[in-house]
Amino acid sequence: MKNNYSKKPSELKEIAMKRVKKLFEEADSVFTEDSELSNRYVALARKISMRFKLKIPAKLKRKYCKHCYSYLRPGKTCRVRIQNDKVVYYCLNCKKYMRFPYK
Repeated sequence: MKNNYSKKPSELKEIAMKRVKKLFEEADSVFTEDSELSNRYVALARKISMRFKLKIPAKLKRKYCKHCYSYLRPGKTCRVRIQNDKVVYYCLNCKKYMRFPYK
């Protein structure tokens, strides 16, 4: 059976990617005043990327928690450590770990 997923035009995908990057910039700038608003911006960016089937760039993926989707700022909402050739992010909101390879 054939999938009936509609393909999105590349122009819309480019606009969506710009919007995702802009939302992460806004989340970073607003974090000191309102951390809940920065979490909301991350949630909106994720929804846009899912709707248009976009991959969030690796640099931006490290800026939010994979479990609770809160915006991460080292020292404020997460701990960053290096263990066994991996960078370990520890979210202080949900108390879970994320491990990324370290080259």
